[in-house]
Amino acid sequence: MEKKTMVYIQSGGPTPVINTSLYGAIKEARKHSDKISAIYGSRYGIEGLINDNLIDINAEDEEDIELLLQTPGAILGTSRFKLPTDFHDPIYLTILKTLEKHNVGYLFINGGNDSMDTCYKLSLLFKEKNVDIKVIGVPKTIDNDLACTDHSLGFPSAAKCVINVVQSIAIDAASYRKGKVFIIEIMGRNAGWLTATVDLLDEDMRPDLIYLPEQDFDLENFLRRVKEIHDRDGYCIVAISEGIKFERQNQSSFVDAFNHAQLGGLCNELCQIVESRLHIPTRPIELSLLQRANPMTIAKVDQDEAKAIGSLAVKSACEGISGQMIAIKRDSSEPYKVEFVIEDLCNIANTERTLPLQMISNHVEMDKSYREYLKPLIDGETDIKWENGILKYSKFKYVKVK
Repeated sequence: MEKKTMVYIQSGGPTPVINTSLYGAIKEARKHSDKISAIYGSRYGIEGLINDNLIDINAEDEEDIELLLQTPGAILGTSRFKLPTDFHDPIYLTILKTLEKHNVGYLFINGGNDSMDTCYKLSLLFKEKNVDIKVIGVPKTIDNDLACTDHSLGFPSAAKCVINVVQSIAIDAASYRKGKVFIIEIMGRNAGWLTATVDLLDEDMRPDLIYLPEQDFDLENFLRRVKEIHDRDGYCIVAISEGIKFERQNQSSFVDAFNHAQLGGLCNELCQIVESRLHIPTRPIELSLLQRANPMTIAKVDQDEAKAIGSLAVKSACEGISGQMIAIKRDSSEPYKVEFVIEDLCNIANTERTLPLQMISNHVEMDKSYREYLKPLIDGETDIKWENGILKYSKFKYVKVK
Protein backbone atom coordinates (compact mmCIF):
# COMPACT_ATOMS: atom_id res chain seq x y z
CA MET A 1 0.00 0.00 0.00
CA GLU A 2 1.30 3.47 -0.93
CA LYS A 3 2.02 5.71 2.04
CA LYS A 4 0.26 9.08 2.08
CA THR A 5 0.66 12.42 3.82
CA MET A 6 -1.77 13.61 6.49
CA VAL A 7 -2.76 17.26 6.90
CA TYR A 8 -4.30 18.68 10.07
CA ILE A 9 -6.43 21.85 9.97
CA GLN A 10 -7.59 24.02 12.88
CA SER A 11 -10.60 26.18 12.10
CA GLY A 12 -12.84 28.75 13.77
CA GLY A 13 -12.40 30.08 17.30
CA PRO A 14 -9.71 28.44 19.46
CA THR A 15 -10.52 26.51 22.63
CA PRO A 16 -8.40 25.51 25.64
CA VAL A 17 -7.92 22.00 24.16
CA ILE A 18 -7.84 22.54 20.39
CA ASN A 19 -4.08 21.90 20.46
CA THR A 20 -4.62 18.83 22.63
CA SER A 21 -6.63 17.21 19.82
CA LEU A 22 -3.71 17.92 17.51
CA TYR A 23 -1.40 16.31 20.07
CA GLY A 24 -3.54 13.15 20.09
CA ALA A 25 -3.54 13.04 16.28
CA ILE A 26 0.25 13.45 16.08
CA LYS A 27 0.90 10.69 18.60
CA GLU A 28 -1.46 8.31 16.79
CA ALA A 29 -0.13 9.13 13.32
CA ARG A 30 3.37 8.15 14.40
CA LYS A 31 2.05 4.66 15.12
CA HIS A 32 0.94 4.28 11.49
CA SER A 33 4.19 4.83 9.62
CA ASP A 34 3.15 2.04 7.27
CA LYS A 35 0.33 4.28 5.96
CA ILE A 36 1.28 7.85 6.90
CA SER A 37 4.45 9.19 5.31
CA ALA A 38 4.42 12.71 6.77
CA ILE A 39 2.46 14.87 9.23
CA TYR A 40 1.69 18.37 7.97
CA GLY A 41 -0.20 21.27 9.47
CA SER A 42 -2.21 23.73 7.38
CA ARG A 43 -1.45 27.36 8.25
CA TYR A 44 -4.54 29.43 9.00
CA GLY A 45 -7.23 26.86 8.44
CA ILE A 46 -8.39 25.94 4.96
CA GLU A 47 -6.39 28.90 3.63
CA GLY A 48 -3.26 26.79 4.06
CA LEU A 49 -4.54 24.43 1.35
CA ILE A 50 -5.60 27.32 -0.87
CA ASN A 51 -2.23 29.05 -0.57
CA ASP A 52 -0.07 25.89 -0.41
CA ASN A 53 1.10 26.96 3.05
CA LEU A 54 1.82 23.74 4.94
CA ILE A 55 4.32 23.08 7.73
CA ASP A 56 6.17 19.92 8.68
CA ILE A 57 5.04 19.04 12.20
CA ASN A 58 7.73 16.36 12.54
CA ALA A 59 10.30 19.16 12.30
CA GLU A 60 9.11 20.57 15.62
CA ASP A 61 10.98 19.87 18.88
CA GLU A 62 9.49 17.15 21.03
CA GLU A 63 9.18 19.50 24.02
CA ASP A 64 6.96 21.78 21.95
CA ILE A 65 4.79 18.82 20.93
CA GLU A 66 4.31 17.97 24.63
CA LEU A 67 3.52 21.59 25.50
CA LEU A 68 0.58 21.50 23.08
CA LEU A 69 -1.35 20.12 26.05
CA GLN A 70 -1.29 23.52 27.75
CA THR A 71 -0.88 25.95 24.85
CA PRO A 72 -3.80 28.36 24.26
CA GLY A 73 -4.83 29.59 20.84
CA ALA A 74 -4.63 27.52 17.66
CA ILE A 75 -0.96 26.65 17.15
CA LEU A 76 -1.38 26.11 13.39
CA GLY A 77 -3.35 29.31 12.91
CA THR A 78 -7.05 29.45 12.16
CA SER A 79 -9.55 31.23 9.90
CA ARG A 80 -13.26 31.62 9.17
CA PHE A 81 -13.11 31.06 5.42
CA LYS A 82 -16.33 29.84 3.81
CA LEU A 83 -15.92 27.54 0.81
CA PRO A 84 -18.29 28.13 -2.14
CA THR A 85 -21.14 25.70 -2.76
CA ASP A 86 -20.22 25.28 -6.43
CA PHE A 87 -17.52 22.60 -6.81
CA HIS A 88 -16.62 24.11 -10.19
CA ASP A 89 -15.32 27.22 -8.44
CA PRO A 90 -11.58 27.66 -9.20
CA ILE A 91 -10.77 27.59 -5.50
CA TYR A 92 -11.47 23.85 -5.39
CA LEU A 93 -9.04 23.21 -8.22
CA THR A 94 -6.41 25.12 -6.24
CA ILE A 95 -7.08 22.97 -3.15
CA LEU A 96 -6.91 19.76 -5.18
CA LYS A 97 -3.60 20.83 -6.71
CA THR A 98 -2.11 21.41 -3.25
CA LEU A 99 -3.35 18.04 -2.02
CA GLU A 100 -2.02 16.25 -5.10
CA LYS A 101 1.34 18.03 -4.90
CA HIS A 102 1.90 16.79 -1.35
CA ASN A 103 0.41 13.33 -1.91
CA VAL A 104 -2.21 13.88 0.79
CA GLY A 105 -4.37 10.91 1.70
CA TYR A 106 -5.67 11.93 5.13
CA LEU A 107 -7.25 15.25 6.07
CA PHE A 108 -8.48 16.27 9.54
CA ILE A 109 -10.50 19.40 10.27
CA ASN A 110 -10.78 20.44 13.92
CA GLY A 111 -13.63 22.90 14.35
CA GLY A 112 -17.26 23.75 15.08
CA ASN A 113 -20.45 24.12 13.04
CA ASP A 114 -19.00 26.15 10.18
CA SER A 115 -15.81 24.09 10.11
CA MET A 116 -17.87 20.91 9.75
CA ASP A 117 -19.47 22.59 6.72
CA THR A 118 -15.96 22.89 5.23
CA CYS A 119 -15.23 19.29 6.18
CA TYR A 120 -18.47 18.07 4.60
CA LYS A 121 -17.93 20.01 1.36
CA LEU A 122 -14.45 18.56 0.95
CA SER A 123 -15.71 15.03 1.55
CA LEU A 124 -18.31 15.53 -1.19
CA LEU A 125 -15.71 17.06 -3.49
CA PHE A 126 -13.40 14.06 -3.08
CA LYS A 127 -16.28 11.71 -3.87
CA GLU A 128 -17.31 13.64 -6.96
CA LYS A 129 -13.74 13.86 -8.28
CA ASN A 130 -12.97 10.26 -7.28
CA VAL A 131 -10.03 11.42 -5.17
CA ASP A 132 -8.85 8.97 -2.51
CA ILE A 133 -8.52 11.28 0.48
CA LYS A 134 -10.08 10.38 3.81
CA VAL A 135 -11.51 13.41 5.62
CA ILE A 136 -12.55 13.33 9.28
CA GLY A 137 -14.03 16.05 11.52
CA VAL A 138 -12.80 16.64 15.07
CA PRO A 139 -15.43 18.49 17.18
CA LYS A 140 -14.56 21.78 18.83
CA THR A 141 -16.48 24.78 20.19
CA ILE A 142 -16.83 26.34 23.62
CA ASP A 143 -20.43 27.25 22.68
CA ASN A 144 -21.25 23.51 22.90
CA ASP A 145 -23.71 23.86 20.03
CA LEU A 146 -22.52 21.05 17.74
CA ALA A 147 -25.18 18.53 16.79
CA CYS A 148 -24.90 14.76 17.28
CA THR A 149 -22.45 14.88 20.21
CA ASP A 150 -23.06 14.95 23.96
CA HIS A 151 -20.68 17.91 24.24
CA SER A 152 -18.00 19.60 22.20
CA LEU A 153 -14.32 19.56 23.03
CA GLY A 154 -13.37 22.82 24.71
CA PHE A 155 -16.74 23.41 26.35
CA PRO A 156 -15.85 21.68 29.66
CA SER A 157 -12.66 23.73 30.11
CA ALA A 158 -14.37 26.99 29.14
CA ALA A 159 -17.15 26.11 31.59
CA LYS A 160 -14.63 25.53 34.35
CA CYS A 161 -13.05 28.91 33.63
CA VAL A 162 -16.39 30.75 33.64
CA ILE A 163 -17.56 29.11 36.86
CA ASN A 164 -14.40 29.97 38.78
CA VAL A 165 -14.08 33.52 37.44
CA VAL A 166 -17.72 34.30 38.23
CA GLN A 167 -17.29 32.87 41.74
CA SER A 168 -14.33 35.21 42.30
CA ILE A 169 -16.39 38.16 41.06
CA ALA A 170 -19.22 37.22 43.43
CA ILE A 171 -16.87 37.03 46.41
CA ASP A 172 -15.42 40.43 45.55
CA ALA A 173 -18.86 41.97 45.03
CA ALA A 174 -20.02 40.84 48.48
CA SER A 175 -17.21 42.81 50.11
CA TYR A 176 -19.20 46.06 50.09
CA ARG A 177 -22.28 46.98 52.12
CA LYS A 178 -23.53 49.07 49.21
CA GLY A 179 -22.13 47.97 45.87
CA LYS A 180 -22.77 47.94 42.17
CA VAL A 181 -24.67 46.07 39.50
CA PHE A 182 -22.22 43.65 37.86
CA ILE A 183 -23.17 42.50 34.37
CA ILE A 184 -21.00 39.60 33.19
CA GLU A 185 -21.07 38.86 29.46
CA ILE A 186 -20.31 35.24 28.51
CA MET A 187 -19.83 33.77 25.03
CA GLY A 188 -22.72 32.06 23.27
CA ARG A 189 -24.22 33.36 20.03
CA ASN A 190 -27.45 31.35 19.84
CA ALA A 191 -26.89 28.79 22.59
CA GLY A 192 -26.71 29.42 26.33
CA TRP A 193 -24.78 26.31 27.35
CA LEU A 194 -21.77 28.27 28.58
CA THR A 195 -23.63 31.05 30.40
CA ALA A 196 -25.80 28.45 32.15
CA THR A 197 -22.70 26.90 33.74
CA VAL A 198 -22.77 29.54 36.51
CA ASP A 199 -25.78 27.65 37.91
CA LEU A 200 -23.36 25.06 39.28
CA LEU A 201 -22.12 27.56 41.88
CA ASP A 202 -23.40 27.55 45.45
CA GLU A 203 -26.54 29.61 45.84
CA ASP A 204 -24.75 32.49 47.61
CA MET A 205 -22.19 32.66 44.78
CA ARG A 206 -24.55 32.16 41.84
CA PRO A 207 -25.50 35.27 39.82
CA ASP A 208 -28.86 36.72 40.83
CA LEU A 209 -30.10 36.68 37.23
CA ILE A 210 -29.16 34.50 34.25
CA TYR A 211 -30.17 35.39 30.69
CA LEU A 212 -29.76 32.98 27.77
CA PRO A 213 -30.41 33.29 24.00
CA GLU A 214 -33.06 30.55 24.27
CA GLN A 215 -35.18 32.86 26.48
CA ASP A 216 -37.00 36.07 25.62
CA PHE A 217 -35.30 39.15 27.01
CA ASP A 218 -37.62 41.84 28.35
CA LEU A 219 -35.64 45.00 29.12
CA GLU A 220 -38.28 46.50 31.42
CA ASN A 221 -38.57 43.30 33.42
CA PHE A 222 -34.77 43.11 33.59
CA LEU A 223 -34.53 46.66 35.00
CA ARG A 224 -37.27 46.03 37.55
CA ARG A 225 -35.63 42.87 38.85
CA VAL A 226 -32.17 44.43 38.97
CA LYS A 227 -33.52 47.29 41.10
CA GLU A 228 -35.37 44.93 43.46
CA ILE A 229 -32.25 42.81 44.01
CA HIS A 230 -29.95 45.82 44.46
CA ASP A 231 -32.37 47.45 46.93
CA ARG A 232 -32.54 44.19 48.89
CA ASP A 233 -28.89 43.05 48.88
CA GLY A 234 -26.87 46.17 48.14
CA TYR A 235 -25.50 44.72 44.90
CA CYS A 236 -26.66 42.60 41.98
CA ILE A 237 -24.83 40.15 39.70
CA VAL A 238 -26.19 39.32 36.25
CA ALA A 239 -24.83 36.67 33.85
CA ILE A 240 -25.83 37.17 30.22
CA SER A 241 -25.05 35.37 26.98
CA GLU A 242 -23.53 37.64 24.34
CA GLY A 243 -26.27 36.57 21.95
CA ILE A 244 -29.42 37.53 23.87
CA LYS A 245 -31.87 39.31 21.60
CA PHE A 246 -33.01 42.85 22.21
CA GLU A 247 -32.94 46.15 20.31
CA ARG A 248 -29.39 47.45 20.62
CA GLN A 249 -27.94 50.84 19.83
CA ASN A 250 -24.32 49.84 19.31
CA GLN A 251 -24.37 46.44 17.57
CA SER A 252 -21.25 45.93 15.47
CA SER A 253 -21.78 46.04 11.71
CA PHE A 254 -18.98 43.55 11.06
CA VAL A 255 -19.92 40.06 9.86
CA ASP A 256 -17.69 37.08 9.10
CA ALA A 257 -17.62 34.86 6.01
CA PHE A 258 -20.49 32.80 7.42
CA ASN A 259 -22.62 35.95 7.89
CA HIS A 260 -22.28 35.92 11.68
CA ALA A 261 -22.39 39.39 13.22
CA GLN A 262 -19.50 40.31 15.48
CA LEU A 263 -20.76 40.16 19.06
CA GLY A 264 -19.47 41.77 22.23
CA GLY A 265 -20.10 44.96 24.18
CA LEU A 266 -23.56 43.91 25.35
CA CYS A 267 -22.63 44.25 29.03
CA ASN A 268 -21.42 47.82 28.44
CA GLU A 269 -24.67 48.78 26.76
CA LEU A 270 -26.83 47.26 29.48
CA CYS A 271 -24.75 48.94 32.17
CA GLN A 272 -25.29 52.31 30.49
CA ILE A 273 -29.04 51.67 30.49
CA VAL A 274 -29.01 50.66 34.17
CA GLU A 275 -27.09 53.81 35.14
CA SER A 276 -29.28 56.16 33.10
CA ARG A 277 -32.60 54.57 34.09
CA LEU A 278 -31.96 53.36 37.64
CA HIS A 279 -29.12 55.68 38.71
CA ILE A 280 -27.19 52.76 40.18
CA PRO A 281 -23.40 52.37 39.65
CA THR A 282 -22.41 49.44 37.47
CA ARG A 283 -19.43 47.38 36.38
CA PRO A 284 -19.51 45.67 32.96
CA ILE A 285 -17.37 42.53 32.74
CA GLU A 286 -16.88 40.94 29.33
CA LEU A 287 -15.06 37.62 29.81
CA SER A 288 -14.21 37.67 26.11
CA LEU A 289 -11.16 35.62 25.05
CA LEU A 290 -10.26 34.61 28.61
CA GLN A 291 -12.95 31.92 28.69
CA ARG A 292 -11.60 30.17 25.59
CA ALA A 293 -7.87 30.73 26.14
CA ASN A 294 -7.17 29.89 29.78
CA PRO A 295 -4.95 26.80 30.10
CA MET A 296 -4.96 27.04 33.90
CA THR A 297 -8.56 25.81 34.06
CA ILE A 298 -8.37 22.98 31.53
CA ALA A 299 -10.63 20.18 32.78
CA LYS A 300 -8.99 16.76 32.98
CA VAL A 301 -12.04 15.19 31.32
CA ASP A 302 -11.74 17.66 28.44
CA GLN A 303 -8.03 17.05 27.99
CA ASP A 304 -8.37 13.28 28.06
CA GLU A 305 -11.25 13.29 25.58
CA ALA A 306 -9.46 15.73 23.24
CA LYS A 307 -6.42 13.45 23.10
CA ALA A 308 -8.59 10.37 22.59
CA ILE A 309 -10.67 11.93 19.80
CA GLY A 310 -7.62 13.28 17.97
CA SER A 311 -6.18 9.78 18.14
CA LEU A 312 -9.40 8.09 17.03
CA ALA A 313 -9.75 10.44 14.06
CA VAL A 314 -6.40 9.21 12.72
CA LYS A 315 -7.23 5.56 13.44
CA SER A 316 -10.57 5.91 11.64
CA ALA A 317 -9.02 7.50 8.56
CA CYS A 318 -6.37 4.77 8.41
CA GLU A 319 -9.19 2.23 8.49
CA GLY A 320 -10.77 3.86 5.43
CA ILE A 321 -13.50 5.91 7.12
CA SER A 322 -14.30 9.31 5.56
CA GLY A 323 -16.98 12.00 5.63
CA GLN A 324 -17.58 11.51 9.35
CA MET A 325 -17.02 13.35 12.64
CA ILE A 326 -15.90 11.72 15.87
CA ALA A 327 -18.65 12.35 18.43
CA ILE A 328 -19.18 11.69 22.14
CA LYS A 329 -22.04 9.52 23.38
CA ARG A 330 -22.73 9.60 27.11
CA ASP A 331 -23.65 6.29 28.70
CA SER A 332 -24.02 7.59 32.25
CA SER A 333 -23.34 10.71 34.34
CA GLU A 334 -22.72 9.00 37.67
CA PRO A 335 -20.33 7.40 37.24
CA TYR A 336 -19.37 9.44 34.20
CA LYS A 337 -18.93 7.15 31.22
CA VAL A 338 -18.82 7.91 27.50
CA GLU A 339 -18.03 6.17 24.25
CA PHE A 340 -16.77 7.67 21.01
CA VAL A 341 -18.91 7.16 17.93
CA ILE A 342 -18.83 8.07 14.25
CA GLU A 343 -21.45 10.55 12.98
CA ASP A 344 -22.12 11.52 9.38
CA LEU A 345 -21.06 15.10 8.60
CA CYS A 346 -24.27 15.73 6.67
CA ASN A 347 -26.15 15.67 10.00
CA ILE A 348 -23.77 18.13 11.66
CA ALA A 349 -22.69 20.79 9.14
CA ASN A 350 -24.43 24.14 9.72
CA THR A 351 -26.71 22.68 12.40
CA GLU A 352 -26.88 24.32 15.85
CA ARG A 353 -27.83 22.56 19.07
CA THR A 354 -29.30 24.99 21.55
CA LEU A 355 -29.84 24.43 25.27
CA PRO A 356 -33.03 22.33 25.68
CA LEU A 357 -35.80 24.36 27.28
CA GLN A 358 -36.46 21.58 29.79
CA MET A 359 -33.00 22.28 31.24
CA ILE A 360 -33.98 25.90 32.00
CA SER A 361 -36.15 26.65 35.03
CA ASN A 362 -36.29 30.47 34.85
CA HIS A 363 -34.05 33.55 34.83
CA VAL A 364 -32.64 32.59 38.24
CA GLU A 365 -31.61 28.96 37.91
CA MET A 366 -31.35 25.94 35.65
CA ASP A 367 -33.14 22.65 36.08
CA LYS A 368 -31.30 19.95 38.02
CA SER A 369 -30.96 17.96 34.77
CA TYR A 370 -28.53 20.62 33.51
CA ARG A 371 -26.46 20.42 36.69
CA GLU A 372 -26.32 16.63 36.38
CA TYR A 373 -25.20 17.03 32.76
CA LEU A 374 -22.48 19.59 33.52
CA LYS A 375 -20.98 18.43 36.81
CA PRO A 376 -18.82 15.52 35.55
CA LEU A 377 -17.49 17.53 32.60
CA ILE A 378 -15.50 20.02 34.68
CA ASP A 379 -13.98 17.38 36.93
CA GLY A 380 -10.25 16.86 37.40
CA GLU A 381 -7.17 19.08 37.18
CA THR A 382 -4.27 18.98 34.75
CA ASP A 383 -0.54 19.35 35.37
CA ILE A 384 0.71 22.75 34.27
CA LYS A 385 4.37 23.52 33.54
CA TRP A 386 5.75 26.92 34.57
CA GLU A 387 9.04 28.72 34.15
CA ASN A 388 9.95 31.64 36.42
CA GLY A 389 6.30 32.08 37.32
CA ILE A 390 5.15 32.22 33.67
CA LEU A 391 3.16 29.54 31.90
CA LYS A 392 5.17 27.61 29.30
CA TYR A 393 3.73 27.16 25.82
CA SER A 394 4.65 25.64 22.46
CA LYS A 395 6.83 27.69 20.14
CA PHE A 396 6.68 26.08 16.73
CA LYS A 397 9.38 26.77 14.15
CA TYR A 398 6.86 26.51 11.30
CA VAL A 399 9.15 24.82 8.80
CA LYS A 400 7.33 25.27 5.50
CA VAL A 401 6.92 22.28 3.22
CA LYS A 402 8.29 22.99 -0.27
